Amino acid sequence: MFVYGTLLPGFAPAAVEPLVRRLRLVGRGSVQGSLYDLGNYPGAVLDKAAARVWGQVFELPADPSVLRHLDHYEGFDPKHPDSSEFVRKKCTVSLENGRRIKCWIYGYSRPAGTAARIVDGDFSKHKSR
Repeated sequence: MFVYGTLLPGFAPAAVEPLVRRLRLVGRGSVQGSLYDLGNYPGAVLDKAAARVWGQVFELPADPSVLRHLDHYEGFDPKHPDSSEFVRKKCTVSLENGRRIKCWIYGYSRPAGTAARIVDGDFSKHKSR
């Protein structure tokens, strides 16, 4: 799974931190898209013509309940994706070592509106400023 916001270690709220600790780090990577500051959390809009969104790739444990809990946290309903603020979908992630892999990502599914774009695409740097 590619995470770029509040699922990153150190940014996860208490409600999901135990789940985040169960994920095994694969490495830092990026996807093509734009990252927006939505207030309490960011939203990535995938776009092959855009810049990069930076984050971390994690391997999910074999326990299927972890993904169900992450879906719940992200407000994603697999039965009704059109009504979900974030939609879990597959994307191609470029790892820093040059390898490209397919990962799940929670992409923002609404118009960005007046949300500020995080120009460097890195939520962890943006939040530490």
